[in-house]
Amino acid sequence: MHHVMPWLLLGFCSAQDAAPPANSIARFGTTVVKSSGLRGDIYDIPARSSKLPNFRKLTPIGTIYTTVLNVPPTEFTSGFPGVTDRFEWFAINYTGRFWIEHPGAYRFSLLSDDGAKLYVDNHVVINNDGVHPPLTRVAKLNLTSGVHRIRIAYFQGPRTEVALILSVAGSGEDWRIFDMDEFGPPAGADDGK
Repeated sequence: MHHVMPWLLLGFCSAQDAAPPANSIARFGTTVVKSSGLRGDIYDIPARSSKLPNFRKLTPIGTIYTTVLNVPPTEFTSGFPGVTDRFEWFAINYTGRFWIEHPGAYRFSLLSDDGAKLYVDNHVVINNDGVHPPLTRVAKLNLTSGVHRIRIAYFQGPRTEVALILSVAGSGEDWRIFDMDEFGPPAGADDGK
């Protein structure tokens, strides 16, 4: 079992400070299975929900897969990018595992509209919950080498915009979209499965 040091820094910043510009089609995921990526279970949530639901009390209505979360603020009329025309009152619980080859300090940035939380090894690293316009929160934590569990819980409340971007920066590195393919185990490594 690997340990994560509790977050060391939690703050606010603009989307431009924490995330690079989007250079691909914005999607929450697709129905194509990506075993090394994130699995996102989709849930209907009650209208007027003001925070993330307790996923254990809900039954998923579908599943999507992705290696990145890069949905910049998008008008609700565009629907639920990559899946359906749904635009409000849904939640997605993404789960996966990633590999850290170089231990040390990593900064994570989570932009969302509406609420989202980032968990690493079952610890809340970023809490960006609640109904709000696109808002970015940043945290820094130390990670050991090896496999780590990741979970990103997200919900979209009332219409206007949807957004969900997870970015990362290692020590001395520039911000980039967190890509599960980049954080896969090296060839021949025991990935802890």
